Amino acid sequence: MNMTSTDIDKLVAEEKKLVAIEYQNEVWADGTLEGIEPEIMAEAAFATALIELIRDNGEVSALALLEALRERISAGEFSTNRILQ
Repeated sequence: MNMTSTDIDKLVAEEKKLVAIEYQNEVWADGTLEGIEPEIMAEAAFATALIELIRDNGEVSALALLEALRERISAGEFSTNRILQ
């Protein structure tokens, strides 16, 4: 099967996302072991991500990401039951 540059770009982006999730899972586990509450870690992660996104891409991009995440949450994409399936 011949892959197009678009296919390769999608694979690279997916691999980067998986690595980023792995890094964040490690940090989350470390924070939990240190006794940091999940709500505090989540707020810090969101704030850091939004600061960086706004700095690099502007507020419109950050708001678009938040809206997309809101829609995904409303659709149940992140619920525990769906993740375990």
